[in-house]
Amino acid sequence: MSRPVRRREPKGDSSPGSDWSDLLRRVMANRGVLDARDLGASLAEIIPVSQLAGVDQAAELLSRHRESGRVLIIGDFDADGATSTALMMRAMQAMGFNSVDFLVPNRFEFGYGLTPEIVELSLQRTPTLLVTVDNGISSVEGARRAAEAGLELLVTDHHLPPSVLPEAQVIVNPNLVGSDFPSKNLAGVGVAFYVMAALARKLDCGFSPARLLDLVALGTIADVVPMDKNNRVLAQQGLKRIRAGKCAPGILALLELSDRDARRATAVDLAFGVAPRLNAAGRLDDMSLGIRCLMTEDPVQARQWAAELDDLNKRRREIEGRMQEQALEAVKSLELDSSDELPPILCLFDPDWHQGVVGLVASRIKEKVHRPVVAFARTEEGELKGSARSVTGLHIRDAMDNVATRHPSMLSKFGGHAMAAGLSLAEKDLDGFRQAMVEEVARWTDDMDMQGVLWTDGELQPSEFNLESAELLREAAPWGQQFPEPRFDGLFHILESRIVGEKHLKLRVRDAAGGDVLDAIAFGQAEMQDHLDQNMNLVYRLDVNEWQGRRRLQLMVENIQAQ
Repeated sequence: MSRPVRRREPKGDSSPGSDWSDLLRRVMANRGVLDARDLGASLAEIIPVSQLAGVDQAAELLSRHRESGRVLIIGDFDADGATSTALMMRAMQAMGFNSVDFLVPNRFEFGYGLTPEIVELSLQRTPTLLVTVDNGISSVEGARRAAEAGLELLVTDHHLPPSVLPEAQVIVNPNLVGSDFPSKNLAGVGVAFYVMAALARKLDCGFSPARLLDLVALGTIADVVPMDKNNRVLAQQGLKRIRAGKCAPGILALLELSDRDARRATAVDLAFGVAPRLNAAGRLDDMSLGIRCLMTEDPVQARQWAAELDDLNKRRREIEGRMQEQALEAVKSLELDSSDELPPILCLFDPDWHQGVVGLVASRIKEKVHRPVVAFARTEEGELKGSARSVTGLHIRDAMDNVATRHPSMLSKFGGHAMAAGLSLAEKDLDGFRQAMVEEVARWTDDMDMQGVLWTDGELQPSEFNLESAELLREAAPWGQQFPEPRFDGLFHILESRIVGEKHLKLRVRDAAGGDVLDAIAFGQAEMQDHLDQNMNLVYRLDVNEWQGRRRLQLMVENIQAQ
């Protein structure tokens, strides 16, 4: 299906006194950043720690367990949860806690969050305080079991809260009803950072949480939270530490394994180089491996654990590839004439799918059909676990909430964000859930992007096709959700084309307005080889191709369409 291309409009006039180039001024104006000062790169520009409700009470609770207590961190099995756990572990150890440890639920045995079963498992370590990171806001039953066992509980989370909150001594979550924290977009690791900053201030022990901003950058970027100003500052400060080599040896090892130069690390390097390898542990095995990799100060040990994570990621890619092919076949079996006739949401299930990879499959299929997708896998207990990915205009977690309200016994649990959510239900309820979601999502279709609109920053001038422009945009800001990396479109002469790596299309092109011959690559678009004309419209990003010590401009082509 041909995807529509639309150009962003400036959201105001950028400051004429800015020292930005014309290119950067255009790009930033399209994102509502009108002055260099609006970007904010100093740590002093983050929202003050004290403005996040509950952090001072959390610091007081933690400090009571510093010397004679036993703190157990209950983590999560994705990159945000891993970085949150590693950050709290390293911070509390540095601040002199006598006993602090972590426990990550095995997703295949215990599921997500602070479940009663996890509380039972935690009791084997005789903790006095449980601390959740990147989870816990929906763990009502688990919190109740912790209270029955005489444990104190601190919940730190960023997911949307349910109507009934868990019983805990303290809850820190910027999305709590009534919270006036200006940014609702903190990742779980961002919340953990704020709590540790409040603790460091209370203890006044000389520890600076800024030392752990590399972990904050990694978790924030990996969790694809909206990149508002506060998150951009946190990510930028963390990237600066990584580029300076002042970061966890595990991050350096993972960058090296993914052929990324830590000295020039960007958000893209963390998102596509480090995060998948870290996430692979939680998807296929045990995220404890990833957490240990982020915690160790030993570079040799870090490289060993990074290599294990890399092996897991290769296995994950193989499994995901097979599942994606099966899912696409399932879509084809609907026997519709075009993707325009697809239902407003797809709910896909195969009894052989791996529950650790369904989220990735949902994401990949969504990108192909431009519909929200829920992919399900069967658990050992016979229940179905689903992972949902949405499109612009549909708040997927709210849609599930509405279904749960109308069908109270259908979903055993659910939670998440606007663009991603997870859920569990009995296999017998799958058809009912599918129909209920189709009816619910149909109410949102007027606002949904079901065409996969490609938003661009317009055309580049011939003089802007150079390495300097690519470097400028690469370094300009941590791009991410709601602050997208610059993308351009235009008409090009196709001079050469060939298939590389079986799936990719390598091109030599020249801008129709004239200029130099440019290298370009279109990943996963080898099928376009037979459809190329002399002139084609390309949607692309500027990239720096590094090969054998040489740095050259390269166009990363995302879409190819006839003139």
